Amino acid sequence: MVTTLAPVREPDPAKPGRAGRRSRLGVRRAGPLTYAALALVALASMFPLYWTFVMASSDNSVLSETTPPLVPGGHLFDNISRVFDSVDFWIAIRNSLIISSAVALSNVIFSSLAGFAFAKLRFSGRDALLIVVIATLMVPTQLGIVPLYMLMSDFGLYGSLWAVILPGMVSAFGVFWMRQAIDEGIPDELVEAARVDGAGLFLIWWKVIVPGVRNTASVLGLFVFMTAWNDFFWPLVVLPPDNGTVQTALNQLAAGYYTDYALMLSGAVLAVIPLLILFALLARRVIAGVMSGAVKG
Repeated sequence: MVTTLAPVREPDPAKPGRAGRRSRLGVRRAGPLTYAALALVALASMFPLYWTFVMASSDNSVLSETTPPLVPGGHLFDNISRVFDSVDFWIAIRNSLIISSAVALSNVIFSSLAGFAFAKLRFSGRDALLIVVIATLMVPTQLGIVPLYMLMSDFGLYGSLWAVILPGMVSAFGVFWMRQAIDEGIPDELVEAARVDGAGLFLIWWKVIVPGVRNTASVLGLFVFMTAWNDFFWPLVVLPPDNGTVQTALNQLAAGYYTDYALMLSGAVLAVIPLLILFALLARRVIAGVMSGAVKG
């Protein structure tokens, strides 16, 4: 008697079941609980911004109520008008845009150049110099305020936007960030091939390095822009009140015999709008830059 074995059918990924929980690439799919948790985290992250908008659109009498409001009021444009009447907010926004854009652009350029040198060039003392650069991250920024202030005064830059731009044109964090991205993302063979074709170092940086790390550079530029935009202490030291930044203007709104929270939060809403616009423009590159190191095979 001959026994015939029935063929074994492979499970259909499209059908529900244990095997259907994985995609064709073998990556486990997220379940409903994961999406619910992500939704809660997203709501919790956006709530402070929404609450700021609610209070900016209300008046100060709402703050004394026992039950705080959860819906926006109708005083937003009145409060915004009071912001521009109280301080030179247009000048503050202009100065912050100039400073943040210049600092972000210079950090991307100089950090990628230095990162290229540390990652792909061979020279004496390279590793020791990189350690020194990284070690500067452990030095508190406040320790350099007094000598930096004296230096800017000697250069005649006190009260000028250059006094804020020059100290932030490059950072140790940016150099290390770009060095890691170039070392891991650009093959040595690609750099050597460009050298064989007769390209110089600057041309290799512009034609090979920059296109290869543009997503990572976008993330660095966004981080530096946000840091420069939110910087308060150094602009407060070297810039006069009538030629300050957004953060120093918000500080002026908080000064007075009593704190006008509706006025302050209206200024905060105006201050956060450029950051939201920038993130919306760079969202795809930022996500690609963040995920580039998480999907390596």
